[in-house]
Amino acid sequence: MSYLELLLLSLGLCFDTFAVSLTGGICTRSKLFLKQILKIIFSFGFFQGGFIFAGWFIGIFFSEYISRFDHWIAFVLLGYIGIKMIIEGFSPETECCGGCSESKHSLLNTKNLIFLSIATSIDAIAVGVSVALLQLAAYKVVFAVSMTFVFSVLGSLLGLIGGRSFAAKVGKRSEIIGGIILILIGVKILFEHLSL
Repeated sequence: MSYLELLLLSLGLCFDTFAVSLTGGICTRSKLFLKQILKIIFSFGFFQGGFIFAGWFIGIFFSEYISRFDHWIAFVLLGYIGIKMIIEGFSPETECCGGCSESKHSLLNTKNLIFLSIATSIDAIAVGVSVALLQLAAYKVVFAVSMTFVFSVLGSLLGLIGGRSFAAKVGKRSEIIGGIILILIGVKILFEHLSL
């Protein structure tokens, strides 16, 4: 596998992260400080890059087992959060978006951040397993992990900024839109794997 192919592979992995960060930006209502932004984007980058490395590391032993269920886990996690967001978006408590309390699905909530970082990174395990099966040199694996980290950090930053701008324009129902986005990402992951 060439460096260009590894670069494209790393870039491809960041699109789900971008979409989920967009959703997180919609649901994060309070002002963000640099420390919080760094925590959010590095969480997504860490899990994406780390899961590729983990997949590569254990790929030789568990590749067939992992590929059987990774897409189902991502589908269930993203679907669960998405449905909760839609339900809460229709409830009276979350009707105002600008000045009311922080959304339960805000990326400032560490539990939500880790949950979503893992959910969007499960595909990276399968990619790491594939890389292991190709028996790439260690320096190419490090390159893939590094580029995935960089693209995921940049993608989540762009998504976060875009989501906050979108929420300010759309207002009180933005959480419903965010929930739909998460469900669609989960469905996309599921169909991509089931069609293979």
